[in-house]
Amino acid sequence: MSLLRRVGAGVMVLWGAATLAFISLLLIPGDPVSTLLGPATMASPEVRAQIAADYGFDRPVAVRYLDYLGTVVTGDLGSSYQLQRPVGLLIADQLGPTVQLALAAMVTAVVIAVISAVTTAGRARPVRAAAGAWELVAVSLPSYWLGILLLTAFSFQLRIFPVIGAQDLAALVLPALTLALPIAGVLAQVLREGLEAALAQPFAVTARARGLSQFAVRLRHALRHAAASLATLTGWLVGSLLGGAVLVETVFGRSGIGALTLQAVGNKDMPVVMGVVLLSALVFVVISNVVDLLHTAIDPRVRA
Repeated sequence: MSLLRRVGAGVMVLWGAATLAFISLLLIPGDPVSTLLGPATMASPEVRAQIAADYGFDRPVAVRYLDYLGTVVTGDLGSSYQLQRPVGLLIADQLGPTVQLALAAMVTAVVIAVISAVTTAGRARPVRAAAGAWELVAVSLPSYWLGILLLTAFSFQLRIFPVIGAQDLAALVLPALTLALPIAGVLAQVLREGLEAALAQPFAVTARARGLSQFAVRLRHALRHAAASLATLTGWLVGSLLGGAVLVETVFGRSGIGALTLQAVGNKDMPVVMGVVLLSALVFVVISNVVDLLHTAIDPRVRA
């Protein structure tokens, strides 16, 4: 029954995401036929009417909505209005660079957060204040502004990393760091609170009484206890990575799902936008269920 509830909840999330995206795109000003033809078109009314009929723009909104849901259920995401290619192939072509960026940013964020939290949890007030200061700055800076700062310093001034593109691993460093720092700031704050709560528990006192060093207690006992709260943020982490990829890929001139989405929204390319939204919702559903399973492995009390 629990499995059925999870599947049902996942289906509802996908349906809700598709519905909200469909409504949002309808509210964008502009005629979709004019968007397809371009601003300099001289198409006659007959040609415009034929295009509207071919793409179904002349049908009632409710009919278009139900037709779209019907095609999605069969696995057909449609074809791009602008690029005239299947949406599934467009997403597949751009998925690799975004996954590479997201994984690099996620690993970087977790490493930075763990180092910051483990080295500052339970320390003197000045140390904790300094850690809190950089975390606050990292969380407060907009991604595009942080990316511009890193580009100015390490690409234009020091010329260490490439300015744009995704030709090698060096070109991945600054985009991943731009995406990771705000996330690392939040994760470090949550992880530090969990570590300090764990260090005050009887098991930590017992471990220290057995002769373990303070650092060993943090890594071997307190960190696992605090990781439960960190795991619950994984869903938010995935959402932040997908949302931040749009800006980061634009700032650094990288190809990927973010750049594809931005272009599709600007062109009112509804099939592409809907496909990306459904992909994001599917990733969120899968990650949320995986996190629930990991949570039971990290904290045995959940199983009980």
